[in-house]
Amino acid sequence: MLGHHYTHSFLETAVASVNAGCNLELSYGMRNNVFMRIPQALAMGNITLQMLRDRVRPLFYTRMRLGEFDPPAMNPYSSLDLSVVQSPEHRNLSLEAAVKSFVLLKNVRGTLPLRAQDLSSQRLAVVGPFADNPRVLFGDYAPVPEPQYIYTPRRGLEMLGANVSFAAGCSEPWCKQYSQAELVKVVRAADVVLVCLGTGVDVETEAKDRSDLSLPGHQLELLQDAVQ
Repeated sequence: MLGHHYTHSFLETAVASVNAGCNLELSYGMRNNVFMRIPQALAMGNITLQMLRDRVRPLFYTRMRLGEFDPPAMNPYSSLDLSVVQSPEHRNLSLEAAVKSFVLLKNVRGTLPLRAQDLSSQRLAVVGPFADNPRVLFGDYAPVPEPQYIYTPRRGLEMLGANVSFAAGCSEPWCKQYSQAELVKVVRAADVVLVCLGTGVDVETEAKDRSDLSLPGHQLELLQDAVQ
């Protein structure tokens, strides 16, 4: 509210938020924490103690339902480790979720799906800054992944026995330094080309928006070179 000039101070923002029913703040550190002004607002009579109790009650009710105040021995999730989270059952479920989340915008002449039994006879080129860079594959608010469980497009295709050649073209999503010669050499020798482009957290995250939807840097040029 302060950033949009609806209010003019942290104190005014705290009063307006509490009066509007807001009971939880997400902020960057204690210095810029608006709700730290609540005691001052209470002392000035801008909000009442009963109002604060009404706002806090659902927070602690939810935390109690989630078991945050229970002894660890009573929490069935406290004993789970990576062997459970990364069990074959859970990994298969993750794979199913990933497959069902794809959106196919166009499929000219039935190019897709690429069939695993045909891959060994085809030469595949996997290109682009997202083709084999595990760090850029995860979006904002993603957990810290275990490296051994990360499968880039290049690694996944190689596991299927495909004859894969690779060229990043540019090493990071901003794609400021683009090696056209590297890309063209790999693409010309391929039967099928997979171009892996995007943005990632290097380019955009929460509070770091862009003014347009264009591909960053030389990524569009990379795509045009691959198609040509």
